[in-house]
Amino acid sequence: MRAAILLALLAASEAQAHSGHVHWFEIGTTWTWDPWVVLPLALSGGLYLTGLARLWRRAGIGRGVKLWQATCFACGWGLLVFALVTPLHWLGERLFVAHMIEHEILMALAAPLLVVGRPVAMLWALSAAMRRRAGGIGQTPAVARSWNWLTYPPVATLVHGGALWIWHAPAFYEAALADPWIHWLQHLSFFVTALLFWRALLQGREGERAYGAAIFYLFVTSLHTGFLGILLAFFRRPIYPTQTSQAAEWGLTPLEDQQLAGLFMWIPAGLVYAGAALILAGLWIASSSSSRFRGGHHATAAR
Repeated sequence: MRAAILLALLAASEAQAHSGHVHWFEIGTTWTWDPWVVLPLALSGGLYLTGLARLWRRAGIGRGVKLWQATCFACGWGLLVFALVTPLHWLGERLFVAHMIEHEILMALAAPLLVVGRPVAMLWALSAAMRRRAGGIGQTPAVARSWNWLTYPPVATLVHGGALWIWHAPAFYEAALADPWIHWLQHLSFFVTALLFWRALLQGREGERAYGAAIFYLFVTSLHTGFLGILLAFFRRPIYPTQTSQAAEWGLTPLEDQQLAGLFMWIPAGLVYAGAALILAGLWIASSSSSRFRGGHHATAAR
C-alpha cells in the first residue's frame, strides 16, 4: 500500500513537471538493453525453464519443485525484469526515489522469491555429466566450507548489511552513478548478498529449527535498513547531489526526492521484512505444535 502511495506521488509529480516524462511504451528509448543485464536474465530464465521441464518430465509435475515454488521463481524473475529492464531503471537514474524502489525490488522482493523458487532446478538443464561435475565442484572442501560460511545466518546478515551501508556512503554512491561498471557492481552486490541472506534464513542447514533465529535476523535487518531510511528522510540537505540533480524536472526539490527515497526504504521495505518474519513465526509455531502433537501421540501409543 505504501509503495502504491509513493508511486502515485511520482505520477503526480510527473504530471506537474514541465520536462519530466517517462516513455513507458517506447522500448528503444527508456528500456534498458545492456547485454550485461539482459543476457544473465535470459540465461537464468532459460536454464530454469529447461531444467524444470526436464525434471517434471522425469519425476512428474510438482515433484522436486512444487508448482507454487515455480510460480515464486517466475514472479521473482519478472520483478528483476521490471527493476532492471523497464523504464523504472531509466527513471532511477533521474529520481532517487525510483532508484530506491529499484534497489528494494532487487533485495526485498525478487531475491526471496527466487530463493523459494528453488533455482537449483537450473542444474537439470545441463547434461548428466555436467550435473555430476557441478555436484563434484560443490562438494570440494574449499567450496563447501565457503558456501556454509556465507550462508551461515549471522555472516549472511552482516555481509548483506555491510554491502547496503557501504554503497550508501556518499563517495561510493556517487561513484556508482558516474561509472556504469561501478553501478553494475553495486546492483550485483546488492542482489547477490540479498540472495545469500534470504537463502540463509529460508533454507538454512537447520531447517525449521532455525525459524526463531531467522526472525531475529529479519528484525535486525529491518532495524538497520529502517535507520538508514530515517537518516535519508530527515537529513537537512541532499547528500547525493548527482542522484538528485534532476529532481526539479519531476516537480520535486532535491531534498524532497531524497526524503521520499528514505521513506520508501524505511516503511514499505520494512513491512516486507516484518511480513517475512510473521510468516516464519507462523511456520515456527505450526511446526512446534505438530512436533508436540506427534510426541504426545507416540507417548499415548506407548502406554
